[in-house]
Amino acid sequence: MHQPQYRRASTGEFQLPWTYLHALKDYADMAWHLEQNRDARAVVNLTPVLLDQIDDYADQFATRSFRDPRLRALAHPESVPADDVPELIEAFFRANAERMIRRNAPYQRLRDAYVSARAGGFHGYLSTRFLIDVCVWYHLAWLGESIAREDARAIRLREKGADFDAADRAALIALMGEVIGSIVDRYKALASGGRIELSTSPYAHPILPLLIDFGVAHESVPDAPLPNAPSYPGGLARAQAHVHAGIESHGGRFGKKPAGCWPSEGAVSTASLALLASNRFAWAASCETVLTRSLGAARAPMPVREEILYRPYIIDASEGRGIALFFRDVRLSDLIGFRYADWHADDAVANFVGELEDIARSVADHEAPVVSIILDGENAWEHYPENGFYFLSGLYRTLSSHPSLRLTTFSEHLVRSAPTARLDTLVAGSWVYGTLSTWIGDAAKNRAWDMLAAAKANFDKAVATGALAGDRLVAAEAQLKVCEGSDWFWWFGDDNPAETVSDYDRLFRDHIADLYELMGVRAPASVGAVIGVGHGAPEHGGTMRANPASTSDVGHP
Repeated sequence: MHQPQYRRASTGEFQLPWTYLHALKDYADMAWHLEQNRDARAVVNLTPVLLDQIDDYADQFATRSFRDPRLRALAHPESVPADDVPELIEAFFRANAERMIRRNAPYQRLRDAYVSARAGGFHGYLSTRFLIDVCVWYHLAWLGESIAREDARAIRLREKGADFDAADRAALIALMGEVIGSIVDRYKALASGGRIELSTSPYAHPILPLLIDFGVAHESVPDAPLPNAPSYPGGLARAQAHVHAGIESHGGRFGKKPAGCWPSEGAVSTASLALLASNRFAWAASCETVLTRSLGAARAPMPVREEILYRPYIIDASEGRGIALFFRDVRLSDLIGFRYADWHADDAVANFVGELEDIARSVADHEAPVVSIILDGENAWEHYPENGFYFLSGLYRTLSSHPSLRLTTFSEHLVRSAPTARLDTLVAGSWVYGTLSTWIGDAAKNRAWDMLAAAKANFDKAVATGALAGDRLVAAEAQLKVCEGSDWFWWFGDDNPAETVSDYDRLFRDHIADLYELMGVRAPASVGAVIGVGHGAPEHGGTMRANPASTSDVGHP
C-alpha cells in the first residue's frame, strides 16, 4: 500500500487527498477482511512515506486542525472563500461514477444538479448548503464497505441523505478520525497474531535501479532515450538512504526489522538487489516478466511457464550473501486487478480458485510450489461493486477452508522450504511490462529526471561548502527523499489523463521548489514551467497497469 508525499514542506498543506481517502476506504476494508478470516494469510506492504502521512492525518483529526482543504470544508464550510467553492465542489465529484456516485441516489442527484448548473453557467452561485451536502456525501462514498455496513453513524447519515447539519458533520469527522487513527494498530495486531507478514519499501518509494544507474533501463529496452544527465548524482548513496530509512521506519512502528522488501514497483536490478541483500533482507519480489526476460538472456531453451514461475530464486547479490526473489503471477494478479470487477463475485472466486487448482495439478511433482499474487492494495477495489466486499469475503473464505490450497506469507514459505533454484542473470525491470519504461525514456520523464539531478547537484554543492548543515540539512535531505519518489515519473507521459498529469507535474515541481528553498538556493526558472501534458484515457485512469495479453483469454462468464 502506497501513496506519495502530498504534503508541501513549505506550508504543511496537503495538495491531494488520496492518502486519507484510501485509508478510509481501502486500508480499513483490507484489514477488516483479514480480521474476519482467522485462517487467512497475506503479506501487506506499507510504505514509510504512506505511514508518515497517515500519522499526520491522525494528528489532524485528533486536534481538529486540518491542513487539507477538503477536510477544512467538512469541518468549517462557512469559512470556505466563495472563489474556492466551484473548484472544491468539482473535487468532491472525483469518485468512481458507477460504483461510488450512482450507487448513492442522493449523491447522484447532487451530481446531476451540479452538471445542470455548470452547463447554465450558474455553478459559481451554488449555496453553502449544496457544498455541505456534497462534501458529506463525498466522504460517505469514500468510507470502506465494512464501515458503511457496521457503523451506526455512517448508516444514519446515509439514511438521512440531505440537509446535513453541524452535528452530522461532527459525527462524520469523529468516525473518520477513529478509522484513520486505528489503521496502523490494526495491521500491527494482525502481524503480532501471525496472521499477516508486514514488509516495507525504500522510504519514499524511489525506483532503486534508476537512482543507482540510468543505464540499466537499456537492459530491457535497449534503444530507450535517457536523460541528459549521465547519472543521478550520488545515486547509490541515495538508494541506501531510502533503504535504511525504510528499515528504521518499520522497526520504529512495528517493533522489529522487516524480513522482506517490496522494491518500489517491483523494480529490481543486480545492483539494487545487492543493496537489499547487504541490508539483510531475506526476500524481495518482482514480476514474472522480469523472470522470463532474465532466463531468456541466458540464451538457454525456455522451459514451460509452470516449470519456472512457482518457486523463489536465490540471487547471490552481495559478498556471498543471497536474497530470495519471488515472482508475481501476472495472469492471476491482473485477473483480480482488472477483470473480476465486472463479474459476479461468486463466479470470480470460482474462476480464481479453479485457476489455482489447475496450477496445483501442473506442479504436483514440485517441492513446495508457491504462487505469488501481488497487486495494488488500494486502486482496484473502487471498480468492484461494494468496494470488492463480496469478492474479497468469498475469496478469503474459500481459500482459508480449501482442502489442498494454503494461504501463506513469503517468510513462512522460506521457513518451510529453503529455495534451491538460482538465478545467475538478472535483467533489470519492474512489475509493469517487465521494463523500467514507466519511469524513464519518455521525453517528459527524462526532463523530470534532469530537473531532479540538477537539484541534487545543488544539494551536494551546498553540503560540500558548508552552506547546508544542521537542522536545515536534515530538513533538506528529507525533502530530497520526497522528490526522488517514483510516482512523479509514473504520471509523466502522453498516455496518461490530462488532469492527473497536471496534478502530479505541479506537485513534483512544488516539491523541487521547496527543496531549493530549504537549501537557500534560488530555483531555476525551469521549475516554474510545465514538464509534460497528458492526452490519454488508460484503463482505471492509469493508477494501475495491466500487462499486455495477461488475461486476454479469460472470457466473462
